[in-house]
Amino acid sequence: MATSTKDLDLAKIWLFSTCSSRELRTIRRTLEEVIVPAGKVLCDEGTIGREFFLIVDGEASVRRNGRKVATLGPGQYFGELALLDRRPRSASVVSDTEMLLLVLGQRQFNGILDAVPALSRKLLAAMAARLRDSDARAYH
Repeated sequence: MATSTKDLDLAKIWLFSTCSSRELRTIRRTLEEVIVPAGKVLCDEGTIGREFFLIVDGEASVRRNGRKVATLGPGQYFGELALLDRRPRSASVVSDTEMLLLVLGQRQFNGILDAVPALSRKLLAAMAARLRDSDARAYH
């Protein structure tokens, strides 16, 4: 796995693109770097979520009710919904390849949302887009 988070420019990731360099330093200090093998269950549908994941390298499958509904790759993230509403995970996510992830626990995630207001706005925009997309699929 060639990619390293030390070289990763967080500002190039859509979620962090409007953050100041000071905010990016705050975010980077709280992120934990994790390497997982292929086949690892990262989120289990129906369980209470305690982490937010950002994909640096590798791919994962999103499964809902046992059916694959999406593939996630570098720059994408998952797990934020369960941290925001403290309800069970809406899907399972399993690594398809070895993956390099940046992980935030619940406490760190809440701290970053307080310290970096721009991130809250980005998450709201992303959730609104997902909801619109879901609505469009449901009604067509």
